[in-house]
Amino acid sequence: MTAVSQTTPPFNALAARRLREALGMAPGHVAYGIRASYGLAHVTPDTVLAWERGIATPTSGELTALAGALWCTPGELLGAARTLREHRLARGFATEDLARAVGLDHRSYAQMEERDAWRGNERQTAALAEVLRLSPRAFVTVTGRQARLTELLTSAVTARWQPYAKPIAKLVPVAPHHIEHALESLHEEYQGRTAATLGWGDSGDTGDNAREFLSQIVDHFWARARARAN
Repeated sequence: MTAVSQTTPPFNALAARRLREALGMAPGHVAYGIRASYGLAHVTPDTVLAWERGIATPTSGELTALAGALWCTPGELLGAARTLREHRLARGFATEDLARAVGLDHRSYAQMEERDAWRGNERQTAALAEVLRLSPRAFVTVTGRQARLTELLTSAVTARWQPYAKPIAKLVPVAPHHIEHALESLHEEYQGRTAATLGWGDSGDTGDNAREFLSQIVDHFWARARARAN
């Protein structure tokens, strides 16, 4: 049993309890299944209860065993995946299997996952997105492109948006025309907020409205890009 930490998967304790109860199993039944089928002799009913109460979080191996005992996928026991490792766990891949699927040797992939820094080439990156079924936003986050996207979006709305459409299209797996519509909309809204600030003069608005918009620029972009795609 391990203490909750940022190195563990984003475990969904409530989902684990609901799945167990839906199967009509007691914590002892789950613990026995894990010990018998996966050889994890240290897992007891108290361990299972600790996971369900959020007191402790299962390790990667324990998560796989718990999913097996509950007849579900590891992804059903996880919250929203954020890192490359968490997306792999959500899809139930071992590191060796995912490395092979994207065309990397195990050691190279393991180092990328440990450092949370994707360094695959274009072909490997496309394979990663397909195998892990990454959404466009998850793809950008997992491949370490979030900071660059934020920088480009900020420049696009504070200056002219047109020169930034192509650089952004190289970062995100979204159709160029959806990106252009999103950028135009973001630019208009930001400029409108800035103009409102200037127009109010001494009203007390010192530009906080525009700064708040910029602080959430990535969220605004994905909301508009998704709306256009739908």
